[in-house]
Amino acid sequence: MIIDSHCHVDPRHFREGADAVLDRARAAGVDAFVVVGVDADLSAARFAADLAARRADVHAAVGVHPHDASAVDDRMLAELEELARRPEVVAVGEIGLDYHYMHSPRDTQQRVFSDLVALARKVEKPIVIHTREAAEDTLAILERAGASDVGGIIHCFSEDRAFAERALALDFDLSFSGIVTFKTARAIQDVAAWAPGDRILVETDSPYLAPVPFRGKRCEPGHVVHTARFVAELRGEPFEALAARTAENTRRRLRLPSAVAPDARGAAGAITG
Repeated sequence: MIIDSHCHVDPRHFREGADAVLDRARAAGVDAFVVVGVDADLSAARFAADLAARRADVHAAVGVHPHDASAVDDRMLAELEELARRPEVVAVGEIGLDYHYMHSPRDTQQRVFSDLVALARKVEKPIVIHTREAAEDTLAILERAGASDVGGIIHCFSEDRAFAERALALDFDLSFSGIVTFKTARAIQDVAAWAPGDRILVETDSPYLAPVPFRGKRCEPGHVVHTARFVAELRGEPFEALAARTAENTRRRLRLPSAVAPDARGAAGAITG
């Protein structure tokens, strides 16, 4: 079985409801999901936490995307801390820096990123990192803010081996999305083939970045199987071994329980979105 270590399934992405999407993924062989909730008003974070409270196969990560850094104030930080302390929330994120679109000013992104690393250290939970065109600043803030105290995941890894080495040294694992299957992603493929086997994860980042052969279409958590097959081929490993190892790595990093039974919605009932 396999774990999608990073997906977004809130209603703005999947109008048919999270249950339908996750049940399709389970039918494809996906064992568990880390559902990430990020937006400017924490509604997606609340959704992810509530979904995880109702489904035994779902674990939540809550944070504020760097695009929305300008919306962060003391009230939001306090509510995010309250959410992050919930037992079904296993990580703070995704958080980080994004210098591609610059929806929030660079200095604001950096300040909020540092504040959110501090929040993760306060609640003693690992961090899920988003970084785009901000590699050096991302690493510098992680080093300066003491992120290695809690460690975490570089989500949707899209950097080179030099970045990977520094991230690994800071106790961050590397999570590969559908991007690794793209023909032009040579540097990412190099890292996926080289990285230590106990430090790699796989994800979809659904509904974004669908892997080949679904590139250009809406991505779903079930597509993580295709990404895992591609990474296994890069590494010269059997798919089953790669799937099992990345699942175990995700469980270790996020302190998840063992695999859940096939009917994992739980007595609380289904989430319909």
